[in-house]
Amino acid sequence: MRASRTSDLEHLYEMAKLTGGGFTNLPADRDALSAKLETSAAAFANTGDELTAETFVLVLENVTTGAVRGTCQLMTQVGQQWPFYSYRLNTLTQYSQELDRTVRAEMLSLVTDLEGSSEVGGLFLHPNERAGGLGLLLARSRYLFIAMHRKRFADRVLAELRGIIDERGGSPFWDGVAGRFFGMGFQEADYFNAINGNQFIADLMPKHPVYVAMLDEEAKKVIGLPHPTGRAAMRMLEKEGFAYEGYVDIFDGGPGMLAKTDQVKSVSGSSPATLSGIDQPEGEKALIATGTLGDFRACYGARSVTEDGAIAIDSVAADTLDVSTGDTVWSVAR
Repeated sequence: MRASRTSDLEHLYEMAKLTGGGFTNLPADRDALSAKLETSAAAFANTGDELTAETFVLVLENVTTGAVRGTCQLMTQVGQQWPFYSYRLNTLTQYSQELDRTVRAEMLSLVTDLEGSSEVGGLFLHPNERAGGLGLLLARSRYLFIAMHRKRFADRVLAELRGIIDERGGSPFWDGVAGRFFGMGFQEADYFNAINGNQFIADLMPKHPVYVAMLDEEAKKVIGLPHPTGRAAMRMLEKEGFAYEGYVDIFDGGPGMLAKTDQVKSVSGSSPATLSGIDQPEGEKALIATGTLGDFRACYGARSVTEDGAIAIDSVAADTLDVSTGDTVWSVAR
């Protein structure tokens, strides 16, 4: 894992074409991706400690071939440029004394509750590389980056998972809810959002709660469910301490997972140490990282911790990270 560069554009574009839609943070549009890489470059170039709205893009590079085979993103503070909308699923309970009956109705309310949170997203691994724990490396490297640059991130972190997309590339949730008000299909709306932002939602979406009972069955049954390809990602998030709290994406109904930043397992469990040796330690497998901002790099390796708190790592990891004895590295158990 390393910081992205503007020269990664074509690699990201080729991966974006493989997503199948619904990846707002990775649109198959060169201009949008180029703008995102420029924004990321500016974030890496900012050496301050202030919390502002920034986007960091990381990429997974094959160090042998130089090919970029995966990517992920970190948004430091959402909802600053334009409102960050979600649906919140809640329940209204009403009681009739005359009928002696209690009725509970589920509702979807348009909210901006998550504004100001940090977000991890845009995670995509090339289909030919989905083995050997590379998806886990992509996901957890983000948390090491947060730990290493903690002041640049908020106290709450969000991860939105893609919702259910049908065989034709449409969204049952969009068709049953927002699509009725916009006169455009899911793919068109999702692409427009990726390129232009979601202010059009604020302009056109009814502000009143939507009663779930009034939706068609196809829309009802996908609320809060991740796309089949995202189930493993949801389990990884849960292991990190994220939880689903009833927030769903306004486009595809996918779940929003939340955690307190300092309680994310890979954030709280990571720590810096001085590199005391490069050998073949008989220690545990770990995720190891080094560098600041644009020099950030991370990989899998083996580590052993000495009594004085220093760390030894294997030579392959040291070569990959370009570190030597005396350097500072961060690590967390795999």
